[in-house]
Amino acid sequence: MGQQPSELTPDAGPWHRWGYELRQFREARGLAQQALARKALIDRSHLGRFERAERPVPRHAAVALDEAVDAAGALVRLWDWAEGAQPQVHYAPVSRTVTQVHGANAQSHGASASEILAFGAFGQAGSVDDDTDTVVVPARIQGRILFVPVPRRVVLASGLAGLAATALPAPTVATATEVADMGSPVEHFARLRRVMIQADNLMGPRHVLPALEQQLVALAARRRAARGADAADLLALETRYEELAGWFAQDIGHDRAAYGHTAKALDASHVTGDTDLTAYILARKAQLAVDTGHPTDGLGLAAAARRTARPGSRLEVIAVLHEAHAHAILGEGTEAHRSYETALTLLGRADVDGVWGSWLDEAYIRTARARSLAALGDYERAAVGFDSAIAALPAMYRRDRGVYLARAARAHAGTGNMTLAARIGTQAVGIAAETGSARIIGQLGRLDLALAPAAGDEGVAEFRAALDRIVLHPA
Repeated sequence: MGQQPSELTPDAGPWHRWGYELRQFREARGLAQQALARKALIDRSHLGRFERAERPVPRHAAVALDEAVDAAGALVRLWDWAEGAQPQVHYAPVSRTVTQVHGANAQSHGASASEILAFGAFGQAGSVDDDTDTVVVPARIQGRILFVPVPRRVVLASGLAGLAATALPAPTVATATEVADMGSPVEHFARLRRVMIQADNLMGPRHVLPALEQQLVALAARRRAARGADAADLLALETRYEELAGWFAQDIGHDRAAYGHTAKALDASHVTGDTDLTAYILARKAQLAVDTGHPTDGLGLAAAARRTARPGSRLEVIAVLHEAHAHAILGEGTEAHRSYETALTLLGRADVDGVWGSWLDEAYIRTARARSLAALGDYERAAVGFDSAIAALPAMYRRDRGVYLARAARAHAGTGNMTLAARIGTQAVGIAAETGSARIIGQLGRLDLALAPAAGDEGVAEFRAALDRIVLHPA
């Protein structure tokens, strides 16, 4: 199959991409080839040839390696795609947009169009911490809005410079002098984290994630230089930074980076021995699995989060909420509603945690339930739930307002009120343009499909034109 290039090019074959992704996951976990081979019970020489695409990869080996590097099924899904895919992602050298060419038989192996595009382009992005040449952006591909890694120059040339906000120079390790001059590092980094959370609420993650990743590098350098209690405190804080980076990455549509940061956070939480933090990150992994189209995985992770959470804590409620939505995505309405009732009961007797789940209240659970109602096709009740949530949301939660507006618009479209759906959707487009939130844009893409049969209705054309102005288009 040939030697694997040090950096994948657009025409790299599917097995080169698979080997590249395996190596990225291995290095992100800090595993040498020998250590991973021992962990996965695979011959060391075979593993090296898998990474270099010099040897066929049996599916059982892909499954074992996926589990060993905690890839949450990503390597298995990529293996399924590679078995039938042809080279498919090409960037037009002059055009301001991207050309996507699909492998003719990729769909027959169970990969969705979104997975094909995403996995086909992953090789362009480098490691989780090295996305200097590409940025994940929304693009209209064959009538759908999908998130794909695109060269930064293409994004800048398109006139959508705001979408390139995360394509900053790679973070550099703090020097010894900078580390020494920091003062109280725990207080410093804790304060910065709070500031970035507030900034995300107002501006969205596309503008905040680069700063967070810069601080992660500085924090890791300071932690490595520390000893004793200081090192332990800094590792706990670094774990929270990784979890937050995973959330931000998910919200700009970069699922691979989201999985990578969240996996690092889970590993670090085990090192610190903080079971509350482990339970919270397991719940986040459940949420990420459901949101990226793997609800069965989400159910298992939510169950693990609940087992790990302290009985009577709000962490237990969080786990049950993710379990409920996973049931809804799977079409299991009875189980979903039962889980929401369980969450309400648990919340009523939960202790008051200062850190975990402080935002949980009945209104939050009702809003989460509205999302599940929409997934189950109960658009009338979902629309009522989202409308109530929007009315009660504080103005400072700008990005969340956009998410609720987009979901409300989709629910109203489901009821048949296309004019109202288009009007609400157009409001959400404005916030999507400000924040670059993939959660907003992804929902607007689904709304766009729902409104397509009503192109002549009042406001629909305006909504679709507004959405087209904030996404890239195929050449």
